[in-house]
Amino acid sequence: MPVSFNQLDLAQAATGIAGGEFTSVELVTACLERIHSREDQVNAWVYLAPEQALAQAKACDERPASTPMHGIPVGVKDIIDTVDMPTCYGSKIYENHYPRKDAECIRLLKQSGAVIMGKTVSTEFAFYAPGKTANPHNPRHTPGGSSSGSAAAVADFHVPVALGTQTSGSIIRPAAFNGIIGYKPTYDSYSLAGVHPLAPKLDTLGAFSRSPEDLCILHGVLSNQAVSPTKAARPDAVAFIRTPAWAEADEVMQNALCRFVEKLKEQGINVIEPDESPLAGLMETQQTCLAQGAAESLGPVVDAHPDKVREQTRDLVEEGRAVAKTFDEKRRDALSRANRFMAEVFTRAELIITPSAPGEAPPGLANTGNPMFNRIWTFLQTPCLNIPLTKGSNGLPIGVQLVCAKQRDVKLFSCASYMQNLIGYNIEPPW
Repeated sequence: MPVSFNQLDLAQAATGIAGGEFTSVELVTACLERIHSREDQVNAWVYLAPEQALAQAKACDERPASTPMHGIPVGVKDIIDTVDMPTCYGSKIYENHYPRKDAECIRLLKQSGAVIMGKTVSTEFAFYAPGKTANPHNPRHTPGGSSSGSAAAVADFHVPVALGTQTSGSIIRPAAFNGIIGYKPTYDSYSLAGVHPLAPKLDTLGAFSRSPEDLCILHGVLSNQAVSPTKAARPDAVAFIRTPAWAEADEVMQNALCRFVEKLKEQGINVIEPDESPLAGLMETQQTCLAQGAAESLGPVVDAHPDKVREQTRDLVEEGRAVAKTFDEKRRDALSRANRFMAEVFTRAELIITPSAPGEAPPGLANTGNPMFNRIWTFLQTPCLNIPLTKGSNGLPIGVQLVCAKQRDVKLFSCASYMQNLIGYNIEPPW
């Protein structure tokens, strides 16, 4: 039985369009059909633009493909400005708000020939107050957040790739919960111009896909530089870091990750387990840094619209306003200590293996899960990537997080391709 066009990865779709096997209109039409058949269960989109998308696709088909993104449909998290689509930042305050210009990442995508399908659901201002999106593997469970809609849209095969952002765990955690690839690049790799700030010292633009190769292609576009295609590369050595939150991971997650580490050893990969004491307190420091940044970014909005802002956002701003003036020195000291630790680890290993989340997506849509296993790496500004590892006792995905040294993003893609092949987890349509 032939695969529907919407089930193709970005790289596969790009090859098909460039080779004349099918058109962008056919690809976009297949994605729209999938969305229309599933959106009432998944609720990934806050705004869908089918006519605009088909018009963009038709324009692409009228000229030769010049980039791998030519004619490729993309979902965009609704905290990223789009001039021709409303951008609401997950907030009632900004209903039907049209920005004056595109975010820089949108400009680059349009320049590359990508087709912007619409805006995906975000939690309010990319913090904790959840939107309407459900986990496509089981709608009674959370998809994670804050990039809820983007993760669900890729996992449910609405689009091959979608943009997200991470300030704590807003890419890696939903990628794990939805059983797809999620990538947070090295901090400041991509422009945040036109992306609503939450905590600027932490905010990072990233993406979701079903293949590390696709993320490498997108990385070239969003970083506005030439990037060689990904080739799977086996690391010689990895560091297994449980983090101080290890005891809060469920037993299934712990056992799955430990089995994976043993599998790496069987492949002849050297696995080191460094002393993790320098990481103590970093999760708490990241949370304080987040609150401090949110007080500055969101404080004026909360003050102007106290009745329209949700409780989680108000509480975060209050927490940030209570941060002691001495915190900045504490943050710098913690960062210095942790960076020394990371430098030592990366003299002995090419990659860190660590949990993506405490376990499967928790039941209910009232919260988006705990980002405890993501806080450290976001604070340290390292590139991180989730790949699906297995399924838990409820049949929902469990992921493993891969971390590389800063500016080693391309190496991360190569190692992720090797790991994905080794694991052999099939990313398939949930229904």
